[in-house]
Amino acid sequence: MPEGWRRLVDELARSGDWMTASELAARFGVSSRSIRSWATQANATGPRVVRSGPDGYRLDRAALAERAAADLARADDRPADRPEGRVAQLVHRLVDAADGIDVDTAAGSMHVSDSTIESDLARVRARLRGTGLSLERHGSIVRLVGPESARRRLLGALLREETARGRVGVAALRRRFPELPGFRDALVARLGTAGYAPNEYALDDVLLHLMIAVDRITRDRTLEAEPAEPAEPAEPAQPVSASADAPDPLETLLARLVDERLGVRLPASDRAHLARLLRTRAATRRLDGAAAPDERPSSPRTSLVRSIVARAASEYLVELEGDDFIERLALHIDHLAERSAEASFSRNPLTAQIKAAYPLIYELGVYVASELRRTEGIRVNDDEIAYLAMHLGARLDRRRAERDEVRVRIEAPAYHDLRETLAERVATAAGEGVLLTDATPADLVVAVVPPTDASERVVLVGPLPTADDLERVRAEIVAMRRARRTARLAARLSETIEPGFFVRGMGGLDREGVIRLLGDRLMAAGVVDRGYVDGAVERERMSSTAFADHLAVPHAMTMTAARTAIAIAVDDTPIDWAGTPVHVVALIAFSDSGRSEFQEVFDQFVETFSERGNVLRLVQGAVDYPGLVAELTRLIEA
Repeated sequence: MPEGWRRLVDELARSGDWMTASELAARFGVSSRSIRSWATQANATGPRVVRSGPDGYRLDRAALAERAAADLARADDRPADRPEGRVAQLVHRLVDAADGIDVDTAAGSMHVSDSTIESDLARVRARLRGTGLSLERHGSIVRLVGPESARRRLLGALLREETARGRVGVAALRRRFPELPGFRDALVARLGTAGYAPNEYALDDVLLHLMIAVDRITRDRTLEAEPAEPAEPAEPAQPVSASADAPDPLETLLARLVDERLGVRLPASDRAHLARLLRTRAATRRLDGAAAPDERPSSPRTSLVRSIVARAASEYLVELEGDDFIERLALHIDHLAERSAEASFSRNPLTAQIKAAYPLIYELGVYVASELRRTEGIRVNDDEIAYLAMHLGARLDRRRAERDEVRVRIEAPAYHDLRETLAERVATAAGEGVLLTDATPADLVVAVVPPTDASERVVLVGPLPTADDLERVRAEIVAMRRARRTARLAARLSETIEPGFFVRGMGGLDREGVIRLLGDRLMAAGVVDRGYVDGAVERERMSSTAFADHLAVPHAMTMTAARTAIAIAVDDTPIDWAGTPVHVVALIAFSDSGRSEFQEVFDQFVETFSERGNVLRLVQGAVDYPGLVAELTRLIEA
């Protein structure tokens, strides 16, 4: 396990906000004194990366970047001080050394004992499991055995892991290629011109593979000697009238750009490999990019995707029609199937954000993923589900503003057209879901002079409102909508969480154990049957339902409960929920008659309890069922 101060830095990096000592202590199961000690250790050398203040502790990302830059400057000569660092160094050396490395020499250069280097080699062997690579040893010489493609995949995974741990990782490789930012911009531009829609979220991962490939090629390590990859089925994203002998446009585009910008000629095998990565991860033919109607890209999975989307729309009561949308999603799924077959998934930097901000949309992604697995055996991870959710979310209205319509009255003395201009600017700044009215009372009054009636919510602005004035109006409207949603949710929760559905303490249980504990409570009340609980466990295995820090919301993918109900478990000490520390677990069961409220309850629940303050108040106050009701009442009155 990493040292305490490193765990603290990792947690603060993940949080991105202030965290109190008591909150961190509960997270790690240590005392507040230990947290203070870890913060001191984190700041002992170099810039102060952990800041402290009245609100607790927060990571200083600028200081962390400064420390990383200093690490980069001396990375080549610095001895590794931890096992994972030494393993990374050994792997890099083994990948580069065709004839292997001498164990005794490696131990001396890394300033460790013979027994330590032997232990590290055991860790390397463990790291190689499932990669297609192995170690071969003759005396003191150890050699890496396996294909070049597997070596490159290992380097990519290793660099990402090093970067996640705060080591130089990808930055060290980028140092060799200062031309990379310009290369990236040129690639995006040329893809657009060639009729491709670039996925810039996944593009960086492709560029990492490309940097590794170029680095290996300059060391005379190409893919030429490897057996040719099996021929792919007809590429659905290619024009249907294209000749089988025509050069691959992505290969040509990529080879020219690498030659022009990086000064490296790609061998044919590397060119094909990198073009295939680009096509299946970050470059999809645009439907409007075809020169002629018969060149329009099409997918053999269009009918399947249409039926899956129709079932999702029916289950979740959303509108997802549209031929172009279905075709784009089907083309995406074609490439997803290829990535799944190789278990080589695209990384998505927005996965956590999508799960937290758009839980229902992410849940739609889970539904589509489950149907793809059921019908075609396509298995995916959380990042790929998030990409599915992005396609689906682009088709939906992300917020249902009509229910949260805010009535706004403008109070301003009449003077030429200043009042009308003020009203227009307020309406534009506030966006959809705002109704300007002369009625009394209104939800919000935007006034130039203080009104005599103080019973209404008022925002004072100038007759010629500044950007700050309009931002305060917008922020007030957002706060009002959030308060309404929170109050509606709290009222629902007080109706659906019965005394027998509340559990205090989850110690010793894993996430499946907690689901079954709460499921037993619902089963005893006749709300669900064993099949529903098993379905919730199966849904959890597909993708974690920890939609936000501190909170998990397990549920089945069918709405077969006898009535809508929620069983909730709360614990001061968080449990590990697939890598996320969770204090509150809510097993939600919906009946078929409650489908219409599923979207709002689900979204509101995650939104309300994604605010750390709400969760901590619930954890501290809900020591029993009356305490839970009291905390929900406070939410209603907030």
